[in-house]
Amino acid sequence: MSATDLPLTIQAWLHAYAGGADPRLLLAGCLARARRDSPESVWIHLASDAELESQLQALEVMARQHPDRHALLEKHPLFGVPYAVKDNIDIEGVATTDACAAYSRSAAKSAGVVKRLQAAGAVWLGKTNLDQFATGLVGTRSPYGKPASVFSPGHISGGSSSGSAVAVAAGLVPFALGTDTAGSGRVPAGYNQVVGLKPTPGRVGASGVVPACRSLDCVSVFALSAADAAHVLSLAEGPDEDDVYSAFAPGPAVLSSGVSPPGALRIGVPAAPRFTSFDGVTDFAPAWTQALERARELGHQLVPLDFTPLHRIAELLYTGPWVAERYCVIEDLLTSNPEALDPSVRAIIGSATRYSAADAFKGQYTLQALRREAQALWSQADVLLVPTAPGHPRFSDVAAEPLLINATLGLYTNFVNLLGWCALALPSGSASLGARLPFGVTFIAPPRHDAALAALGRTWQEQTDLPLGITGARLSDAALQPALAQPLRSPASRPTLALAVVGAHLSGMPLNGQLRERGAQLALATTTSDCYRLFALPNTAPPKPGLMRCAEGEGRAIEVEVWDVPLEHVGSFLALVPPPLGLGSLELAGGRWVHGFICEGHALAGARDISAHGGWRAYMRSLQP
Repeated sequence: MSATDLPLTIQAWLHAYAGGADPRLLLAGCLARARRDSPESVWIHLASDAELESQLQALEVMARQHPDRHALLEKHPLFGVPYAVKDNIDIEGVATTDACAAYSRSAAKSAGVVKRLQAAGAVWLGKTNLDQFATGLVGTRSPYGKPASVFSPGHISGGSSSGSAVAVAAGLVPFALGTDTAGSGRVPAGYNQVVGLKPTPGRVGASGVVPACRSLDCVSVFALSAADAAHVLSLAEGPDEDDVYSAFAPGPAVLSSGVSPPGALRIGVPAAPRFTSFDGVTDFAPAWTQALERARELGHQLVPLDFTPLHRIAELLYTGPWVAERYCVIEDLLTSNPEALDPSVRAIIGSATRYSAADAFKGQYTLQALRREAQALWSQADVLLVPTAPGHPRFSDVAAEPLLINATLGLYTNFVNLLGWCALALPSGSASLGARLPFGVTFIAPPRHDAALAALGRTWQEQTDLPLGITGARLSDAALQPALAQPLRSPASRPTLALAVVGAHLSGMPLNGQLRERGAQLALATTTSDCYRLFALPNTAPPKPGLMRCAEGEGRAIEVEVWDVPLEHVGSFLALVPPPLGLGSLELAGGRWVHGFICEGHALAGARDISAHGGWRAYMRSLQP
C-alpha cells in the first residue's frame, strides 16, 4: 500500500471507516510506511506486529458490539485512528525511556490519557523521541538521535516533544501526544508547520506521565489541523483520579469582546517584539508583520502590551527554584549515574541543589506578585498573540551555545504554565530570505478557555490555508473535506443560557458589566423578528426600554444581542432585573426563539414608542446634542 492510499487527517480516517474501510489494511499500511519512510530519529520504539495485532483485535471487539458503522464511530470517535506517544508517557507493557536508557522501565499500566484514547478507539503506532527527561526546547538532547525540522535537515525540530511533532508533520500519523512544561508542545509545532495544542494545566490528567515539573506539566496534542487537535482534546480531557493535580473545569465556548463588529476580539500583542536571526539570513520579523495584518483582516483589534511582567515570569522557570521539581524526578539517577544524562540536562537539573526551601517560597512570592500584573492584561485584551519562537536555530547554533539558545526559544512560552493559562500554536507563514522555514504564532488565553481557543484556531487556520506539515495537502483540498455523519467534537464548554438583551445590557451600555462579570459571552448581534415594538420606559435609572410583541404587520425588527450566560450565574443575574422587566421568550430574525427581556404591559401605557429608531442604541444617540 502506498502513502497516497492512506488517510491524512482524523476526519479523513473516520470518513474512510464510515465508508467501510478495513482497519487491518489501513493500519498495517500505516505501520509499514512508518518503518520505511520516517525521518531520522523520530521513534524510540515502533509498535511490533504483535503489539499492533492486539490493538486490532480490540477494534474487532468494538466493531462486533456496534455493527452499524455510524453507531460505532459515535461510540468510539477515534476508531482505528493511529497516533504517536511521546516516550515519557506510559503504555502498558512497553518501555518508557524518557530518552535515557538507564532510566528505562516497562510500564505496569497505561497513562490515564492513553486509556481515554484507547477507549475512543485510537491505535498507538509508536513511542517518539524527546529531549531527555523533557528538559529542553531544542530537540537535540537525546541519545536516540536528533530529529530535524521536516523543512530543513540543518535546523532543529524543536523540543522537547521533537519526535511527536515531526511524526505528524511528515504525515506518518494524524495526531500525536506530547507534553508541555515550558513550551515543548508549541515550539516543535512552530518549527514543523503543524498545530500544537497546550491545554489549561490539569484539564488532561497526567497520571502515568513521567514528570518534568509536576505542578506545571501538561499533556499536549500535535495535529495537522486545529479541528483535529480539538477533537482529540475533547476525548482526552476530564478528571483523573490518579493525578492529584487534575483540575478539569470547562470554560466558555467562544471568545468575545465589546469591540465592533461582533466576533471581533481585542488581541494583545507584544509592544516591542523580539526576534533572533540565528543564521544571519532567516528573519521572522516580516512573517510576524504578515500575521498581524491577517489578524486585522479577520476584523480583530490589535492592542500593543508591555510583556515585561510575562518575560520576568518566564525567567523564573529555569533561573528560579522550579528546576528543583525536575531534580525530584531523577535525584537517585543523578547521584548514582550522572554520566547517563545528557550534559546539558545534567547541568540544568544539577543546578537545583543550590536552592533552599526558603528560595522555593521566595520564588512563589515573586510569582504571585507578577501574577497580579499579568492578570491585569486581560482587562485590555481578550486573547494574546505571540510568535511561537523568536527564531529558528541550526544544529550548529545549539551545539555552540546549548543553554543560551534553549533559554532564547522560551521567550514567548515559558510563562504560560506558571500562570495556568492555555495556548494554541498555529502555522502562520514562512520566514523571509534564506531557507523557507515555517513561521508559527501562538494564541494564549486565560484558564479554561480551551474550547474558545480551539474555535479561534479553526478560523485562523482556515484563513491561512497553509500546507499541512510537508504533506503538500491543504485543508481546502476537497479530499480533506469529506462529510461526516458524526462531526468532529469540540472540548467541553460550560452550559449556558442564550439570553437576548435589548437595552442597557447591550455592549458598551451602562449595565453590560452585569453580564461580563458573570462570564457571559457575546454570541450574536442580530434583530428580533418584525413583530415587536420598543418603548422608552419613564423614570428608570439608567434609562431602559421595554419590548412588546405585537400582531403581525404592526411591528418591526429591533436590534438585540444574544449573550451566552453561564447557567450557574443566571439566577444572580435575574435578581438584578427590576420590574416591570422580566424574562420571557423572544423571536429572532429567522425564526429562532430564545429567552430575552420583555416588559409587563401595564408599564407601556404612556411610554414613548421609539420603534422607528430600530433599537436602543440609535434612540440614545438621537438624544445627544
